Amino acid sequence: MSTELSGILAAFFITLAMAWPLGRYIARIYSGERTWTDPVLGPLERFFFRISRIDATSEMTWQEHMKAMLTINLVWLLATVFVLMNMAWLPLNPDGNPSMSADLAFNTAISFVVNCNLQHYSGESGLSYLGQIWLMFLHFVSAGTGMAAAAVLFNALRERQTSTLGNFYDYFLKSCTRILLPISIVTTLLLLAEGTPMTFAGKDTITTLQGDTVQVSRGPVAAFVAIKHVGTNGGGFFGANSAHPLENPTYFTSLVEMAAQFIIPLAMVFAFGFYLKRRRLGAMVLGVMTVGFLLLVIPNIIFEMNGNPAIGAMGIDQATGAMEGKEVRLGSGLSAYWSILTTVISTGSVGAMHDSTMPLSGMNELLAMMVNGFYGGCGVGLLNFFIYVIIAVFIAGLMVGRTPEFLGKKVEAREVKIAMLTTLLSPMLIMGGTALAAWTLGQHPDLPWLNNPGYHGFSEMLYEMTSANANNGSGFEGLGDNNPFWNISTGIVLLLGRFIPIIGPIAIAGLLAGKKYIPESPGTLKVDTLTFGIMIFSVIVILTALSYFPALALGPLAEFFSM
Repeated sequence: MSTELSGILAAFFITLAMAWPLGRYIARIYSGERTWTDPVLGPLERFFFRISRIDATSEMTWQEHMKAMLTINLVWLLATVFVLMNMAWLPLNPDGNPSMSADLAFNTAISFVVNCNLQHYSGESGLSYLGQIWLMFLHFVSAGTGMAAAAVLFNALRERQTSTLGNFYDYFLKSCTRILLPISIVTTLLLLAEGTPMTFAGKDTITTLQGDTVQVSRGPVAAFVAIKHVGTNGGGFFGANSAHPLENPTYFTSLVEMAAQFIIPLAMVFAFGFYLKRRRLGAMVLGVMTVGFLLLVIPNIIFEMNGNPAIGAMGIDQATGAMEGKEVRLGSGLSAYWSILTTVISTGSVGAMHDSTMPLSGMNELLAMMVNGFYGGCGVGLLNFFIYVIIAVFIAGLMVGRTPEFLGKKVEAREVKIAMLTTLLSPMLIMGGTALAAWTLGQHPDLPWLNNPGYHGFSEMLYEMTSANANNGSGFEGLGDNNPFWNISTGIVLLLGRFIPIIGPIAIAGLLAGKKYIPESPGTLKVDTLTFGIMIFSVIVILTALSYFPALALGPLAEFFSM
């Protein structure tokens, strides 16, 4: 047990230590300062802008930023649907895998464009190598989109009064070339050193220890797995994701993959403080996020390492913890840590099957995605947290009888309405989608969706909609989800759950940037203090509890009390 806990602590603190200099580096990139990557990547970026005829120096309003973001994402979406529906005759298909159906291609294309990677297929049999490579491209650009949006937020909060907030394409390309690409290359090399395959050859034939001859899928796995974590995408090259021994061969690769998915969300918080030159504010944000993370991850580690009492009652030793659905080479403690890390960050990769975790562990995984603001995905985590900040500022202003202010700008009715509508979107999509699924199943009980009827079956449907809304991509895989209902319904939730929570915060930031700056006075609300941090955390807890407690009571809580 002490060895497992040591590995978890090392994974957290080493990543935290690496994120600090990376955050400073990211802030320098978005500020336009010179970095060590300029001589190497500067010419490449200028070449891209030249051939695409984009003026990267042209300043954009917040509306122009969002128009550029939506336009380029639409292009990727249409191109992805074409590739997925035509893989059978396109090149790089040595195993002869078929093309996708229209509804599955619709879901998969949206899922990867929005940085979710909800997979209703198994990668080794559902995609050609061309399909995998195209999705790997989306790993980069979807993460770059979120980071570029965060850069717009940084710019809006730093400027005293402006209507223009930099250039979206400049932020986007630099996010891909100067941040995502270098870290992905290092991660790929570490995975290769541990035995993760990287080849365009088809299936390999091997003889097992039992003497059986089997075919083993392989492919360009190492590069795919690296960026799926670095970009907080999470989609697996294989159906078992990072529980598969070729995606994640050893305990060391598990530590590498956890650090890879954690480092940019952490670094973006540091970058926020560096960019605004408000380190205390960045520290407050980091503190609130870390407290929320620890309150979710510590119970999960305890629940999973203590084992399953129902299995223990059958006389099966639980000394190694609740090992159903987990890999022996990883253990129950590290698997529990990964389960919260991947749901808090919105990566969605899995080193163990979430469907087999203890009921309260599953509830914490759900809560991590429902909050969707403790670290979060590349860039978008800060956007989600910003919404909570605006609501907290508004409530604090009401409590003291003053017009709410944030960083020298008045927070007025328009900004608060946008924040509230953005906040209410998530419970509407999650609860509405789950209710629709439950009603449909009630009308057609013969539908082969649930292997686990009852409380856990409800949790499986709730988890699927929550994962789609949070753009997470993990799942309770007892749910039969590759059918038109789930492909189309979650596809719609994916789109709304991705772009409205980006547009809302950027709209608020753009409106604030255009307002007159008000110097601080003795009566100004301090937003970089412990008191305000507690206020934000309270807002998050209250909003989450009011929105989701009834659903959690019907699912994981009911399952726990029925054990």
